Amino acid sequence: MDLSNLKPPTGSRHRIKRVGRGESSGLGKTSGRGHKGQKSRSGSGVRQGFEGGQNPMLRRLPKFGFTNPGRVKREIISLTELNAFKDGSVVDVQALKDLKLISAKFEGRVKILATGKLEKKLTVKMEQISAGAKKAIETAGGSVEEFVVSENVVSESGKLKSKKTVAK
Repeated sequence: MDLSNLKPPTGSRHRIKRVGRGESSGLGKTSGRGHKGQKSRSGSGVRQGFEGGQNPMLRRLPKFGFTNPGRVKREIISLTELNAFKDGSVVDVQALKDLKLISAKFEGRVKILATGKLEKKLTVKMEQISAGAKKAIETAGGSVEEFVVSENVVSESGKLKSKKTVAK
């Protein structure tokens, strides 16, 4: 076998469409372009995806991804990070911001997880604490004060009006 006797598989090659070769050829006169109109003229046509001025499908379909405007931002704090506090101190969101464990501009919710080991006796006032972290804080001699932030009251424009804080 060599390059001189290679042939394409049968049925994979078609004869070219010879247009404008007389009426009896089946593609004479208008050469398969129909009568009049933009697509019948030589040198003209429409770009890919054009739908005659109608909003094209590419613009009608939704783009991928979605950003939920009502998403609650969370910051995760581990027990080992709480060792940065002095013995007997009170840990709340403001204290975490002061020690730069969370950003000063952060306005979401903070959750404490039982990752690592706590070696200090702390009073933790937090909105969300995992059951394991709560147990670890109490075992270390500290106390936990949990509170619930009820549903945020949002205005029609989507801006936060107020937060209601309720103790557990």
